[in-house]
Amino acid sequence: MSAEATSDERAGILLVDDMEDNLIALEAVLGSLNEPLVRARSGEEAMKALLRQRFALVLLDVRMPGMDGFETAANIKRLDQTKDVPIIFLTGADDDSGYAFRGYATGAADYLTKPFDPWVLRAKVSVFLDLHRKNQQLERLLAREQADFGQLSRWLATLEEQLAGDDPPDLTALRTQVRELRHLITRGRVS
Repeated sequence: MSAEATSDERAGILLVDDMEDNLIALEAVLGSLNEPLVRARSGEEAMKALLRQRFALVLLDVRMPGMDGFETAANIKRLDQTKDVPIIFLTGADDDSGYAFRGYATGAADYLTKPFDPWVLRAKVSVFLDLHRKNQQLERLLAREQADFGQLSRWLATLEEQLAGDDPPDLTALRTQVRELRHLITRGRVS
């Protein structure tokens, strides 16, 4: 894994809860994943953190003073920069049964009640981390393919200029360039 891949793939997990004990519990459960864990004690803090850095996942408490979890999630999903960050809602078992529906309607990827099974939470978070890594790999591949296509297009434009010129083209040089282009295309990579 390259250094570039490491920094992208370790985008981290945002833990949002107004209760210190809950944040400590989340850190204890997720610490073994060796991913950066960032705390936010309110919806407002969560939004600031999301605008400062990329996260693979947000674990979001539903009931918080000020901006509650639903409002925070709605704000996360509203911004282009953060709309694709998955959210797992965490809420007390005694909360309204309509909370789960409201959470999914707000854009949550999952919903867990407290107290949660640490193994289940870790497994769910691991799945989202894997998805994040795969998305990062796809983004890098797409960027490389776009760069390769741009280089191929420039090379073809150069060939077209040579063929359209008033002077007769150097056929030996053109044949060599065409062979090189064919080789690059069949290899699937322009360098």
